[in-house]
Amino acid sequence: MEPGLLALPGIEQMRTFLRRTGPIPPLAYLTGCRPTEFTMGGATFVMPSTGWLQSPVGLITGGVLAVPGDGALGCAINTGLPAGTTYTTSEISMSFLRPASVDSKLFIARGKLIHGGRSLALSEATIEDGEGRLLAHSTSRCFVFPPMESLPELPDLQPWEEPEYETPPPFERPPVGETLDQEVFDKMSGLEVMKALIDGELAAPPIYHLTGLHPTEAADGTCTFTLHASPWLTSPVGTVQGGFLLMLADVALASAVQTTVPPGTAYATVDIKVNYLRPAYGDGSELLAHAIVVHRGRNLAVARAEVVNAAGKVVCLATGTSHILSGRNWAYEERA
Repeated sequence: MEPGLLALPGIEQMRTFLRRTGPIPPLAYLTGCRPTEFTMGGATFVMPSTGWLQSPVGLITGGVLAVPGDGALGCAINTGLPAGTTYTTSEISMSFLRPASVDSKLFIARGKLIHGGRSLALSEATIEDGEGRLLAHSTSRCFVFPPMESLPELPDLQPWEEPEYETPPPFERPPVGETLDQEVFDKMSGLEVMKALIDGELAAPPIYHLTGLHPTEAADGTCTFTLHASPWLTSPVGTVQGGFLLMLADVALASAVQTTVPPGTAYATVDIKVNYLRPAYGDGSELLAHAIVVHRGRNLAVARAEVVNAAGKVVCLATGTSHILSGRNWAYEERA
């Protein structure tokens, strides 16, 4: 983001993105996630539901919904900030209400400012599909920094012409990767599936190819994923968007639970909470998410994960709950 935009109140900063007065952030090219409306205390983002977003089971994981969700949560807060004031996301919590798929067509995240204080702000967001069905609800807590002592000079905000590229943006290209047939999950335990994905015996799904997600280790009750902090994953401020960090933590948490399920058993992520400790920069370095199941009941499992950067410093901590669906396959419409 152009630093000079801080000379404007938060809502006017946001509206410059709608007027296209500056470059589009890389994550918008990667996923198609873009803002469509800003009001005082409100923000709306949309993201197309493409085949690129599919997981090994063919569904779109809840963590992927954090990409438009994080945009709506943070920007709703930003619309209420005065000029010269910045913020950072401290925490995001998401509850997942029904599965998302390519048939969802579109994801719409609507953020709302709940409280805007001098040092702390709260927001909430709903994520719906293209037919208006509620998929997830999320909340965020952000720390607001003291205002700048002097405002920067406002840049000349002329319309920005988007460059013409030889190829379409990634989300518009034909998806690469494969999803797995139900018979794979009927014959193999969750741990066997994860090990086969790691070894390349089973093909990687589209979401791995799009984002760079890759499982590296799996054992009973634990799983590790890596994700390179590619510039493709960055927001307007140049850091890996919090939604992608949540996605990384979510896939590690869910896969750790997967290692505990027998053949013919599905599971559904119920919720996730992520605490952000430091930013991750889009420098191509490796981010590693290690998750472990801390409780495995008959119907519910709870797992914890930490995401660390290449220097071994913790970027974020996460906790998630999953619903174990014994005797269920992945081809169902609703989750109880």
